[in-house]
Amino acid sequence: MIFREATRQDLPAVLALLADEDTVLDPASIVVGEAHERAFAAIGADPRNEMLVLTDEPSRADGAEEADEVVLGCLQLTYIPGLGRDGQERALVEAVRIRADRRGSGLGAELMRLATERARARGCGLVQLTSNKRRTAAHRFYERLGFARSHEGFKLDLEP
Repeated sequence: MIFREATRQDLPAVLALLADEDTVLDPASIVVGEAHERAFAAIGADPRNEMLVLTDEPSRADGAEEADEVVLGCLQLTYIPGLGRDGQERALVEAVRIRADRRGSGLGAELMRLATERARARGCGLVQLTSNKRRTAAHRFYERLGFARSHEGFKLDLEP
């Protein structure tokens, strides 16, 4: 497995993971809109944001010189400065997804372990996340990793 920052080439695969977590969508079928392009560029330009992917090792078939990696998982890490916890940054984890056909194989735990290590190396004192109340399997997964249900989350949708 390869854990790295996402590139523009990964954007359709990331959007496919985010579009439908229960089905494997072909990244070639994903329409990357202007808003996606702007958001991806903004994440890349912001030193407090990272879009990260977990990919397979590319295999070269039929003597091909280059092989495409397959994006198996993704997440976004946002580093938030704060005065609490003695001024330590915290890492916010968002958009965690593993391909539907690869769940249960330990990839999600590995993705979260690598992200947590990245946050720790940066000096963060806390990793936090929110998860939709309907994603009960995800909640069990996060609890197995040691995340505690310590707070109630609230969101205000600003779209009409």
